[in-house]
Parts: sequence; structure tokens; C-alpha cells
Amino acid sequence: MAEQDVALEHLLAAVEQAPPVESSAVIGRILAEQLDASDVCFMLTDFAGDSLWRLPAEVRFGEGKNDREELSGSLYDQVISSQRLLVTESPGPAGGFDPGWRVVAPVTNRGDAIGVLELTMRERPGERQRMHVAQAAHAMAYIVVANRRFTDLYEWGRRSVPVSLAAEIQHNLLPDALSCEAGQATIAGSLEPAGHIAGDTFDYSLDEHSLYISITDAMGHDVPAAMLATLLVGALRNARRSRAGLAAQARAADRAVTDYGQDATATGQLLSIDLATGRALFVNAGHPWPLRLRDGRVTMIEPHIDPPFGVPNPDGHRVQDFDLAPGDRVVLLTDGMIERTTTALDLPALIADGSGLHPREAVRSMTRALHEVSGGELRDDATVICLDWHGPGSSRRTPLDQ
Repeated sequence: MAEQDVALEHLLAAVEQAPPVESSAVIGRILAEQLDASDVCFMLTDFAGDSLWRLPAEVRFGEGKNDREELSGSLYDQVISSQRLLVTESPGPAGGFDPGWRVVAPVTNRGDAIGVLELTMRERPGERQRMHVAQAAHAMAYIVVANRRFTDLYEWGRRSVPVSLAAEIQHNLLPDALSCEAGQATIAGSLEPAGHIAGDTFDYSLDEHSLYISITDAMGHDVPAAMLATLLVGALRNARRSRAGLAAQARAADRAVTDYGQDATATGQLLSIDLATGRALFVNAGHPWPLRLRDGRVTMIEPHIDPPFGVPNPDGHRVQDFDLAPGDRVVLLTDGMIERTTTALDLPALIADGSGLHPREAVRSMTRALHEVSGGELRDDATVICLDWHGPGSSRRTPLDQ
């Protein structure tokens, strides 16, 4: 067994014996010992992907450093966007680091950018040492995923602003990972809440045979909208986890809103893709139409329109065929992305210009542009999902296979 593998085994064993809140500190201490490193810390991305929160690793932590770092335009942004470990010269004590070499590695699980692992080394790291740090960062991703079930520590780091009750409910409805690389497909989503939460949600799930995606927009604002969104997501997940097909999922959502929504309604779209054949099915419940990038050209997909969930609909919601081919990028969105205050946002151009971006970076680009044109004042929640369909049999992953 290689030396770095033995070290990784030791690292995982040590983390398993420590309390959940000390996992980053354990990795920091071990890396400091194994690599003669200092200033070892894990930095967690916030919910919007705009900043990083520095978790102490008990290795000379705290001198000359801020707890939170802005992400845009920084070295950390380069690492997360490229998903590659970067090494730069570290400044002297005035910059908050010991003189030496600064190493920053992405902490990512199946395309979900959790944060970065940062440390300083006295000597420029060689290939084996860089691989050692990359392995530790990869292990850190799994450690965070496993340990955040037991503590709010990692949730604190995702919050750069105070969260209202409605926002708390809304965030808890989202999938645990906002991005996923799944072989045949890569999916990423982002929700930008308005000042008054307006009930947007999105979800996805994979089973042995299918990929399911949903995006919904509940009527109203604040807690009533969040409660209606809870009904929708609960009904859709319950039907999906009962192995129900798309038609049954739509019926469950419609029934939940009709029976318990107190005369409210919700728009939505449901998508299922057969992972073996690529056949895609689609339900459209009064929701804004998706956009598709194919061969460099962005077009609007124009499905048949059925009423929103909660509106009388004796015939039920139709399950339609959805034109999907390998290499397609599909963007699902809520009306907050196209409302009147965001008319300066040219979504088709953004999608086309960002065709080479990972879906995770594509949704970040779209939401950043949305904030720019709206001045950061959204009247409505804005949600966007980016789906790259690679095709049956594909196993495409990030450059580092993380």
C-alpha cells in the first residue's frame, strides 16, 4: 500500500473517533504532522455560493484571518470553479500566513462544491504531497456529508445573513446537495430568495433506472408560501419514494394542494429521464417554459400547458414526451428569473456563453447576473436548474473525479 494511502487510512480512523464538530480540526492536526504544515483549515461555502466560512482546525488558527472570505474573484473561486488544487507563494506574517507555499484544494462530493481545504507548507509541495492534500480534501467532503447529520456547525457556515422562519422552512425543502454528477447526467440548482420568501422549491433524485427532477412555485409569500411549498415537496417525495410514475406524482401534488392548500395554487414542472434509454417525460403545470441549449443554439421548449396544481382539472395533468438528446443542456426556472425587474437579464445569451461551464458554475453565473440587473432586490424568489444530459452509458465526471 502506498505511503499516502496509509496516511489516508490513519486520517479516516482518527476522524471516526472524534466528535462530529471536531472533524476539520482532526484533519488539520494530522496534515500538519504529516506535511509539516501550518494554518490548516477547512472553509465552507455559504448557501448562495458567494463566500466561504473558515472553520478552525486548531493549528495556529485565528491570527490575521477573517472568519468569512468573499469568494468572487479570489483564489478560492478559481479552485472551486476549476476543481483543481492550486499552489501559490504565501506572503509573510503581515498577510496572515507563515512564509512558504499556500496550498488550496477543492472539497467536493459528486460535483457538489462543499468548500476548500487550505494550508501553508515551508517547502513547495511535490507531486506526492499535492496528491496527499487532494486525497485529504476528497476525504473531507465525505466526512462533512456524514457528520453534518449530527451538528448544526456546518449549517452555520452556509448562512451569511440571518434566516427567517419562512426561509428556514424553504431551505429544508431543498436537496442536501445542490449539485450532482451522476454519470449519464449532471444537475445543479440554485434558489435566490426574495426579501419576502415566495415559495420556490426544486428537487431531484436518482434510482436504479431514472432521474427525477421537480421545480415548483407556490402562491403567496413568507410562511404561508413556505407551508404550501412543504405540501408540494412532501407529496412529490412521498409519491416518488413509493415508486410512482410521473402521472401519479402530479396527481399527488395536485391533490395535496387542493385538499390542504386553502384555495392556493402552485405552478410546477416534473421531469423524468430513463437512464438506460434517455427517454424523457414531462409534466407542465402552468409553469414558465424551459430553455434548451443544443449545438450552440438556445431555444425555448414549448410543451402543452396544463393548469397549476390546485386548479380544477378533471382530465389530470398530461405526461408529455420531452425532446432530449446527448449533449443537451436544459434550464428549468421559475418566473423570478424572468420577472419585469429582470428584463435586462438575457438568459439565452448567458446560457449560450456559459456552455463550457459545469452546471454548478452555470447556475452561479445566472444568479450573479440576476443580482446585478436587479440591484440585489428581488421581488420574487428566483430558482434555476441546469441539467446536462450526457447520454446512456456515460460516466462523465469532473477533472479530479470528485
